[in-house]
Amino acid sequence: MTQESDGSRQAPWEREVLERLALETLAERRRSRRWNVFFRILFFTYLIVVTVSLFNSWPRVNPMDEGKIAAMIGVKGMIMPDSPSSAEMLIKGLEDAANNEHTQGILLEMNSPGGSPVQAASVFEAIRRIKREKPKLPIVAVIGDMCASGCYYIAAAADKIYVSPASIVGSIGVIMSTFGFVDAIHKLGVERRLLTAGEHKALMDPFSPVKPEEKAHIQRLLNDVHRQFIAAVKEGRGKRLKDDPDLFSGLVWTGSRSIELGLADGLGDVHSVAREVIGTDRLIDFTPKEEVWKRLARKFGTSVGEGLGRVLSGSLGGLR
Repeated sequence: MTQESDGSRQAPWEREVLERLALETLAERRRSRRWNVFFRILFFTYLIVVTVSLFNSWPRVNPMDEGKIAAMIGVKGMIMPDSPSSAEMLIKGLEDAANNEHTQGILLEMNSPGGSPVQAASVFEAIRRIKREKPKLPIVAVIGDMCASGCYYIAAAADKIYVSPASIVGSIGVIMSTFGFVDAIHKLGVERRLLTAGEHKALMDPFSPVKPEEKAHIQRLLNDVHRQFIAAVKEGRGKRLKDDPDLFSGLVWTGSRSIELGLADGLGDVHSVAREVIGTDRLIDFTPKEEVWKRLARKFGTSVGEGLGRVLSGSLGGLR
């Protein structure tokens, strides 16, 4: 019997190390394959989402139906920046609809409690500009559940306004609301430390007593915006408005009552108005859709910003 030399024999610990290395290499390859599959799926999902987003943003118009579409634009939700009903989005929809050769009329489908007077005024002016450029192109508003405040500001620019009998219409006024915590912080024993450069920099600070001159200034500001609102409604509605002292008081009315007051012209929904006023049964949605990648980028940016804010807050809070 021969005896193996020490060099030809493999110690148990060496076999164990080799086995572990082999298993780890196999596991690493499996992980690599899984990540490759994951990123491929993610990439193709991204392509599909972008393609669908672009496809949905194109108005579906049949070239054979020239001059036979009602271009519909939705004014829904709050009218404010970075929203589906921002001035930027609505004006883009209006311009796309007005410049499309197949458009026989523009129909504003309205269902909003209002929003920014600046945004509403921008859309109002855009509609009036389009009317000057294309005086024969009808632009009509159809109100669903509600068209109040800034929503009605926009509607007033249309040639005609149609409502449902139970629609809520009006609220021609301006509001600014805040809270006062002066007594609360005194009862809690909280000391208010407020430093400013500028006599009125802390205007309407909720933790400080209201100064009469600042309150008067804010009221003048609201009155000025209200006058602009009233002037726009009078410009758009003209002699159709009835002489009623409550018309510009901020009150709202039903659709039926709004017709009596001259705030609206008649009853109708988007389909009946498209057919009877614009003259076509074909409704094509020209409401701009925000690109998915932009929405994701904004959400990502917000998350990153909040994370950085927390980090910076923690860092600054640690300084002594």
